[in-house]
Amino acid sequence: MSQNIKKKTISADKMGSTPMLRLILSMSLPTMFSMIIQAMYNIVDSVFVSSLGQDALTALSLAYPLQLMTISVAVGTGVGINSFISRRLGEKNQELANNGAANGIFISIISWLVFLLVGIFLTVPFFKLFNPTPGVMKYGVDYTSIILIFSVGVMVEIAIEKVLQATGNMIFPMIFQLIGAVTNIVLDPLFIFGIGPFPRMEVAGAAIATVIGQILAMLFAIYIFFFKKHAVQVHVRNFKPSLKIIKNIYAVGFPSIIMQSISSVLVVGLNAILMGFSEAAVSVHGIYYKMQSFVFMPVFGLNQGLMPIMGYNFGAKNKDRLHSAIRYGCIIAAFIMLCGTVIFWVFPAQILSLFNANDDILNMGIMAMRFISLSFLPAAIDIIFSTTFQAVGKGFSSMILSLLRQLVFILPAALVLSNFGVNAVWFAYPIAEVGALIVAIFLYTRINKKVFSKLQPGVPIADI
Repeated sequence: MSQNIKKKTISADKMGSTPMLRLILSMSLPTMFSMIIQAMYNIVDSVFVSSLGQDALTALSLAYPLQLMTISVAVGTGVGINSFISRRLGEKNQELANNGAANGIFISIISWLVFLLVGIFLTVPFFKLFNPTPGVMKYGVDYTSIILIFSVGVMVEIAIEKVLQATGNMIFPMIFQLIGAVTNIVLDPLFIFGIGPFPRMEVAGAAIATVIGQILAMLFAIYIFFFKKHAVQVHVRNFKPSLKIIKNIYAVGFPSIIMQSISSVLVVGLNAILMGFSEAAVSVHGIYYKMQSFVFMPVFGLNQGLMPIMGYNFGAKNKDRLHSAIRYGCIIAAFIMLCGTVIFWVFPAQILSLFNANDDILNMGIMAMRFISLSFLPAAIDIIFSTTFQAVGKGFSSMILSLLRQLVFILPAALVLSNFGVNAVWFAYPIAEVGALIVAIFLYTRINKKVFSKLQPGVPIADI
């Protein structure tokens, strides 16, 4: 027993003693790799489905906000779980860390039940909002209802993933994501086109491949979490939901859910604006949103490594290491985003050709890829500051920043710019990110002065 306790302590204490750059890379690289694989399988559906025609591609573009909403709730809740556990570990409160993990998995199951009902009752009304063609309607309803009804896999797997990441374990979460991604990539063509003994299911087949991958990843995550030793443990027999812990999780998690969900509202709003031009414009936006994940997902992987480091050192009141983590995070994120900007400017035609783009999509898409990618560099700093706010329990500041980035600034800008043609709409993205960056710097400066600068051992964080 003493050896197990010692092993847990060493695993957690590495976040308070390992040289910062080495620690960030060791914590982030496995997750960044898995997030790149995740990005790959996010676009595989669209790549294969594009062979079925523009109706199928448009259907997936319209379906994306609801699919993104499930991910938003899963990840947002997971962020709250991660922040709660890493802070409790930093405070050396093992019992609360364990209880936080148990309650986090419990609320992930409740979240799935909500999306089960949404998938059954609200999928058709959602698609009717866009007045689509019959082909787009059928494809969209088939795909979306399956994704939502069987979203239990993604909900539970991400909850367990975030629990383990809060303890500094990044390898198993990477394996969970790889299982889901590889399964989806292998099964997609089999179910979509009906290869061998598999029936041809077209767009519905893409959804089935996705949920099978998610459920397999969940089952493996459950096995690893409950049957292997970790720095936190959950005992199902003695579990009782704790309203206090759930509130604490959602103090960070709910703003994060709102923050993540804003992307869904953004896509719905922009699709409504773009439908005023053509279905090709919606398809272009859908392609961009899939492809930008190759740039943003590594940064989100970096965030997953940074968050427990920041949360632990904030809980331990080590402001020097906290500032060091923020500084390195900004540098690494900016480098990733710079690489993404170069790729989107140099190879937009090649990116679009992956989706069997016709002339309308190709001509419009080249301009879109280049204009929107101007937002990548300011977005890097916005995302790192947002992660910092979440890690230290300032979820409301993170939510405000995301609301500005993905709703308050961008949709009005897109609506105004739409008067100057479809190509002008794409400039709404860099305008929104630059505006949000100004606010992010203000919020960070304020929190740094009022909270971070006063961190010192022996002073309770609640009193700062």
